[in-house]
Amino acid sequence: MKNFFLVYGHYNEKSFNAAIRDEFIKTVKENGHEVDYVDLYKEKFDPVFSGENPDATVLDHRKRIEKSDTIVLIAPIWNFRMPAIVEGWIDKVLAPPWAFRFKKIVGNYGYPVGNLKGKKAIVFCTYGSPQFAIRTFFLNMPTKRLRRGVFNICGITDVIYKRFFAVPFVSEEKRKKFLIDVRNTAKKL
Repeated sequence: MKNFFLVYGHYNEKSFNAAIRDEFIKTVKENGHEVDYVDLYKEKFDPVFSGENPDATVLDHRKRIEKSDTIVLIAPIWNFRMPAIVEGWIDKVLAPPWAFRFKKIVGNYGYPVGNLKGKKAIVFCTYGSPQFAIRTFFLNMPTKRLRRGVFNICGITDVIYKRFFAVPFVSEEKRKKFLIDVRNTAKKL
């Protein structure tokens, strides 16, 4: 049995992100695994970091991550990034010295050492734009920032990144295919 910590970041329960969330949770549970789930909007998570020590919510999320095998993020991409509430969650929860620390080499130079080694991550993102435009014109994508940046620094190197493009404009049949991809991803875990 595996344990998943799912972080959901969309304000609308009728969004396709909610369908992804529900399909993932249903499939994982059908396969005998457990899902611990947090809805950042319903929780009214405060994404603003002003240098303060971690509050009770951040500490709670960290404890739940420690108990999990895999972190799952589900969110839309707005203006080429995840919503501020999700970005703030990353800034506050996946922060040093808990998620990673720096090993000093000399002076101010060093490298990160991840404290979350052995964990996996799955990211499901929806885009309103077509895939061609995203891949052709916008190179600083969340996939690079998360997979090669945030998660890598934390020591998480096994990252599955699923993107669903032009979601507001696709047919119902295409949305069903997207959800089959979500189901197949969850079954392979």
